[in-house]
Amino acid sequence: MVAADDGTWPLDFPTLYVVPDWIARHCRIKSVGGLVTEPQPFEMYDWQLRCTAQFYRVKPEAEVGQLASAFHFRRAQVVAPQKSGKGPWTATIVAAEAVGPVLFNGWARGGERYECRRYGCGCGWGYVYEQGEPMGRPWGEPLLQITATSEDQTDNIFRPLQAMIRNGPLAELMKVGEQFIRLPNDGRIDVVTSSAQSRLGNPVTFVAQDETGIWTEGNKMTKVATTQRRGLAGMSGRSMESTNGWDPTENSVAQKTAESKVRDVYRYHRLPPKGLSYKNKAERRKIHAFVYQGSHHIDLDSIEGEAAELLENEPAEAERFYGNRLVAGMGTWLQQDHWDARFAKGVVVPAKTRIVLGFDGSDVDDWTGIRAETLDGYQFTPTYGPDKRPTIWNPEDWEGQVPRLEVDAAVDELFAWYDVVRMYADPPYWTSEVAQWQAKHGEKRVTEWQTYRAVQMHAAAEQLLTDVTKKDSTFRHDGCETTSIHIRNARKAARPAKRYVLRKAAVHQKIDLAVCSILAHEAASDAIAAGSAEPPKRYYAYTG
Repeated sequence: MVAADDGTWPLDFPTLYVVPDWIARHCRIKSVGGLVTEPQPFEMYDWQLRCTAQFYRVKPEAEVGQLASAFHFRRAQVVAPQKSGKGPWTATIVAAEAVGPVLFNGWARGGERYECRRYGCGCGWGYVYEQGEPMGRPWGEPLLQITATSEDQTDNIFRPLQAMIRNGPLAELMKVGEQFIRLPNDGRIDVVTSSAQSRLGNPVTFVAQDETGIWTEGNKMTKVATTQRRGLAGMSGRSMESTNGWDPTENSVAQKTAESKVRDVYRYHRLPPKGLSYKNKAERRKIHAFVYQGSHHIDLDSIEGEAAELLENEPAEAERFYGNRLVAGMGTWLQQDHWDARFAKGVVVPAKTRIVLGFDGSDVDDWTGIRAETLDGYQFTPTYGPDKRPTIWNPEDWEGQVPRLEVDAAVDELFAWYDVVRMYADPPYWTSEVAQWQAKHGEKRVTEWQTYRAVQMHAAAEQLLTDVTKKDSTFRHDGCETTSIHIRNARKAARPAKRYVLRKAAVHQKIDLAVCSILAHEAASDAIAAGSAEPPKRYYAYTG
């Protein structure tokens, strides 16, 4: 998973700054609440300008004639809370992609001008480029789609776009219809929904995908997203997602984008400070103030009212919509933000430190992993081998099967490098290997720990849950992203006597590193109870 821009990334790169200036001139809206009746230029908030600059970031080696390949990012995802201004801002990007200077047109020597009149706009506006600045030009035949699950949802973008056209100079270039907008040179902007997909597969130059956090296999929108991207690839076009936070149990298009390892997708997501409780009114106010920062039209009292009402029946939805967090619904074992709040930066575990290990193994489907924990409560994913690979093995990365020799080598290295006092290993698929580790390192140090035992697994899961969430806990961890995702994916599966074991939220959503963390923490608790945290006794021999 690639990190998202949290609003702190530097903006020291070449970009088409002509685009936000063009938008300010051509896209006009009425003030929020109708206090001003005359249309005003659309002035971007800081976060909107940041996302625009990143989306139109030009590669230093870009050449005239390149389309999508001239830009640093092939597509973008913007995650922001409800009513923060995603829809109107996205509408301005659609307008620019339709008739604005969004294609790279070479590097300025200084003094060159972009003239609207050259492209059929009679507003008289021009832009003077500085030396070394990338220049822009419009598409020759723009073909765009605004996409959402329903017509009501597409209105988030389509209605402000229609108003912008009617309120300003865009009316000379764009003719508004109910379901599409006609553009110069037989170009057009179409609306696509889950129930009206007849235009899918058409070549397109730009696609706006709204609320991809609710685009799933179930509503057939995952196929819409992939089909549109194929159409964009054929035209060397680009796309932009905008969404609220999503339910991480649903494997939405937004979630797949956020968790993808590709680096040519720009992601913007300002997560609120970790450790704040959304159920606490004072802390919820701090969360809202953080995630709505820069959206000056927002009244936080109004947001509080909406959030408080939704909290009564749909607390997870309220936190996603207004808190900008990724919170699962019912049955979640441990909320990801609580786990992430225990991240401790810069901890180094020296050689020969007393640790324990938690091992969960698979073969061809689930992942295999090892988590370690020191006896003072610091948990981490160790590394092994000459390349210092993390002890996480996804079968897909190893030709479909977990590399058992790699795992065996990692276990040997960990026992040699650290003072491993206990290793709890879930034995299915790995019975022979666990037996070999017991023979090599001792049965007192390597123990089979079956996770299918409801009583023991419930107690171990509850112990880690408690130590993560209680205020005075000393538990902390290394911030391993894979473990964080697996923690988030874990759900409670009910068992008799009010107990539970863990299950996946969905087949594809792995929880193996969460299990490793539980086993490591259980091993640490048992080792401390057995006295392993005490300094080793020293025995002396005397000679007369």
